Amino acid sequence: MAAQVLNLERLADFVTPIAEYVTPEQNLLQPVWDFVRLGPWGQDALRSPLFPVVMSIVFYFTCILPFMVIDLWGRNWHWAKKYKIQPDKEVSWYMVRNTMVITFWNHLLYILPASVFQYFHTPPTPLPPVAPGLWEFTWHIVVCLVIFDFQYFCWHWLHHRVRFLYKHFHAIHHQYHSPFSWVTQYLHPWELISVGFLTTVNTWFFDSHCFTTWTYMLISIAVSVEAHCGFDLPWSPSHWVPFGLYGGAIKHDLHHQRPYSNFEPFFSIWDRLVGTEFTLKDRQRAVDRREKIEYDRHGGMVGSEVKKFN
Repeated sequence: MAAQVLNLERLADFVTPIAEYVTPEQNLLQPVWDFVRLGPWGQDALRSPLFPVVMSIVFYFTCILPFMVIDLWGRNWHWAKKYKIQPDKEVSWYMVRNTMVITFWNHLLYILPASVFQYFHTPPTPLPPVAPGLWEFTWHIVVCLVIFDFQYFCWHWLHHRVRFLYKHFHAIHHQYHSPFSWVTQYLHPWELISVGFLTTVNTWFFDSHCFTTWTYMLISIAVSVEAHCGFDLPWSPSHWVPFGLYGGAIKHDLHHQRPYSNFEPFFSIWDRLVGTEFTLKDRQRAVDRREKIEYDRHGGMVGSEVKKFN
């Protein structure tokens, strides 16, 4: 009888992880995770501390290059004109080259040494055979995005409110009032490092699965590039997230035009709560007020007519 109990206990110990493995919730992500974990690149590459760095850099440049092609060679395409937020602002090769130099310089001078340090001082990443559950995967990513959204809101607001911080660390990012994709990481090294650190540490709070962490990093990069691309893309979350809670390219574009507004990178929750949200409707109302003042002041003439007769 004791032997039977012992066998049952051993069977339970054996079956439990199998049951977890085939849970329907996990089955949705398991094929994807198996492809990533067992792919031709090899598990040694995935375990390397350099993998998240290389993955992020490759994905970042993959995201921005199509927009660069559109800005430089497709500016007259009907599609580009239709979705360009500031169609009267053209992106020149000089602007692209200027932002490229700073981006590559930051990666060479700061990201590369940090990556080498990480390679020698960070243990290999464990690759569990079981994928994260769909619910865990989703809520970890959403909560990490919400946390970073608040972290960066505070960082961003502070670096606009304190003149020293803005002048010496953040002003370079506002050199262009009409953002384009390369402006995403057109940053002072302090901003690149400090904001990158905030992005990285959030998944540590939840001991997230490595697949969750990597996905969160890719989503953060994609959202950041989309916010700076200069196009109001039809598939942007700003068109389907309810109540205008997602910022997106339009609100960040407005931030570069009106720097004391729209400090959040992803959402609009904190900007709305503290009164720093600025929308297209707000801009139109401001334009209408200015035109009304000009109209009254100049006897019915506005805009170019005022310049013509002054």
